[in-house]
Amino acid sequence: VVYQVPFLAHACLEPVNCTVHVRKDACDIWVGIQVPARAKTAAAELTGLPEEAVQVHNHLIGGGFGRRLEIDFVIHAVKIAKQVDYPVKVIWSREEDTRHSTLRPFHYNHLSAGLDEQNRPVAWTHKVTGGSILARWAPPAFVNGIDRDAVRDASGPYAFPNVKVQYVRHEPPAGITPAFWRGVGHTQNAFMVEGLLDELIHVAKADPFEYRYPLLQEHPRAIKVLQLLREKSDWDSPLPQGHGRGLALTYCFSTYAAQVAEVSVSANGDVRVLKVTTVVDCGIPINPDSVVAQIQGGTFFGLTAALFGDITFKDGRVEQGNFDTYRMLRINEVPELITHTVESSEAPGGLGEVSTVTIAPAVVNAIYAATGKRLRSLPINTQELRTT
Repeated sequence: VVYQVPFLAHACLEPVNCTVHVRKDACDIWVGIQVPARAKTAAAELTGLPEEAVQVHNHLIGGGFGRRLEIDFVIHAVKIAKQVDYPVKVIWSREEDTRHSTLRPFHYNHLSAGLDEQNRPVAWTHKVTGGSILARWAPPAFVNGIDRDAVRDASGPYAFPNVKVQYVRHEPPAGITPAFWRGVGHTQNAFMVEGLLDELIHVAKADPFEYRYPLLQEHPRAIKVLQLLREKSDWDSPLPQGHGRGLALTYCFSTYAAQVAEVSVSANGDVRVLKVTTVVDCGIPINPDSVVAQIQGGTFFGLTAALFGDITFKDGRVEQGNFDTYRMLRINEVPELITHTVESSEAPGGLGEVSTVTIAPAVVNAIYAATGKRLRSLPINTQELRTT
């Protein structure tokens, strides 16, 4: 089968901006950025100053999501500031950032699985096709033609007896720059892996929780997460017609997380995500409130992309600009969110991206449970779900 995900913008609430003051013997930069060292090096090269003469005053970033792993807007500001004797602040409008920014790459992936007589998976094949971020952003990490981020999580945490993962580098046209996006390679591949696994589960007429347990014997923490999630999500309780629940699991950034999404699908194909239950084992929860906040923020970010996110082109130009054409999740569309944390003495893991990874496959699997229609591409196409 073919699964695909679109180009995505970062759509940070605070558009990128940078203030620079260039002098004969020094350069000061005021910016919110995820890579201050790269900004410092770039400014030194542009001004001809030694790096120790460049001072980066890093501030809160107003939303990064990978957009502020780039220094294009810093370079832009430094080039302008070199022309004058006073500080210059450069702000990109939202339209400028959407149309001229870096994008999460489009992926067009082929997946297949082999089953035994009991409909258990014995072979897993995943061919990943898309542009390489690492080849541009960190060339030493692009080894033997393999982008390790692009194939990250290509078989999930599951112990399939036989696994074959391939990477086919296919760059977009000039002017489109693939870049990291919240959740990095996990966001593409978890959608696809959890989707195909759900297809296998329905072929086997199996329970989505029970089917996973034998595949997770090397990850007892994942099994514990799933067991708690089944209880907390009311998985076994009946639902009205047109409603469905979907499950997705991830192991990323040393954290185990799983979500159950409950959705309703109307006769005209409108999808409403009603409730999302998350269970996370992130090791020792240093700040429990932060765990909840990160799960909520990541869920909203990933759900927005799953429902609406799609950067398209016409006559060589990005068609989207502001939030009127690049939709965000609105307050009346926000589902009920319930988060549970597994007590753990393991080392702390990451949290900022895990729910962004799981929400899209959880919702799509729930849509299948509600309608019997399998969606293998994002964003969710409501036209495919219409029954009237």
